Amino acid sequence: MSAVVNKLQGFEQAVPAAPMSKTISDASLRRHHWFDRLFRHTTRFFAFFVLLLLVGILLSLLMGSLPSIRASGFGFFVTSEWNPVTERFGALVPIVGTLVTSAIALLIGIPVSFGIALFLTELSPLWLRRPLGTAIELLAAIPSIIYGMWGLFVFAPVFASYVQPALSSTLGAMPLVGVLFRGPPMGIGVLTAGIILAIMVIPFIASVMRDVFEIVPAVLKESAYALGSTTWEVVWNVVLPYTKVGVMGGIMLGLGRALGETMAVTFVIGNAHRLSASIMVPGNSIASALANEFTEAVGDVYLSALIELGLILFLITFIVLALSKLLLLRLSRMEGQRT
Repeated sequence: MSAVVNKLQGFEQAVPAAPMSKTISDASLRRHHWFDRLFRHTTRFFAFFVLLLLVGILLSLLMGSLPSIRASGFGFFVTSEWNPVTERFGALVPIVGTLVTSAIALLIGIPVSFGIALFLTELSPLWLRRPLGTAIELLAAIPSIIYGMWGLFVFAPVFASYVQPALSSTLGAMPLVGVLFRGPPMGIGVLTAGIILAIMVIPFIASVMRDVFEIVPAVLKESAYALGSTTWEVVWNVVLPYTKVGVMGGIMLGLGRALGETMAVTFVIGNAHRLSASIMVPGNSIASALANEFTEAVGDVYLSALIELGLILFLITFIVLALSKLLLLRLSRMEGQRT
């Protein structure tokens, strides 16, 4: 009987401890809930801060461009004249130079980068993958001014002595595309700038492509190989559809580097406000025009015209990114429609 009483007394002493445990649990839940709300609001602030920063940059460029917009209007986009003395400015030459050099860079850079990524992930021996991948990544760390100096003092003389005469005598004699390859072999020009940009963007595109190719599940590729597919068929029908978003992101990263590159292009493009159908003659780009003339801009209209060039570059980048997003959405809708 005394044993039963002792057990009941022990149970009564243990019962009051339950509310204390429940209180501790409630306090811990409230603390975790408070930390979760703090984390959620902090991340939301960072996201909206980046958006506000983007809007602020756009508004500042727009306000700085107002004197030029009032002076030139829409003619600023279609006029090739650039005369600070008479304050007559046109952005056609820098716009064309920016688009053409970026297009040349992508035409050369995308196939080369795809080949590098394909070799590193599918064909390269294991002992060669790491040193070769590291060497490609090191190319991305070279400053752009080094590329520009190398292009001006090493690449341009060789290009003018051997490559440009060959292009003029072969492609320059063709009826339609020949106009693109006519001109004196000076070494510097739009084509030279595009090639230097291609060398600069290849490490970025190749690194991203290699990384996204490596995340493809091995079972997908092994299944395709088991069905008798070749390496090219596996890459084209399995790897690329699986990684199209990452591949497009790498290409857009390279395009953004090409559109906004300043120092390397300034060294080799020639910095001439002259519009020509040939890509072998000197030209200009938006970034090189800003780098060369911003410190020398005298007068509100002149400075405003340069700021408007920056606004145009901002809009070009935005349009390119929007088009790439639309392309990805279209590819997503087309998935599964063909067998």
